[in-house]
Amino acid sequence: MATHKSAEKRMRQNEKRRMRNVSIRTHVKTRVKEVLSAVEEKDQKKSLEALHSATKVIDTAASKGVLHKNNAARKISRLTKKVNILG
Repeated sequence: MATHKSAEKRMRQNEKRRMRNVSIRTHVKTRVKEVLSAVEEKDQKKSLEALHSATKVIDTAASKGVLHKNNAARKISRLTKKVNILG
């Protein structure tokens, strides 16, 4: 355990950030699953809408530093490719 005041504060900050990151990652995973399920159903309109919302969430996660920018770009690229196959 931390014994210095600054180390205790750092622990509190890290816990807050960890919880925020977990929440954002979960949100990203949910949106990705929505896109994939829409693609499975071969519903182009639904998959496009899900792709737009997923792209927004993934970009937000990347801008906050939860995901690396290349990781985010790769996720968006792969999802877009799957949705475009329907078209």
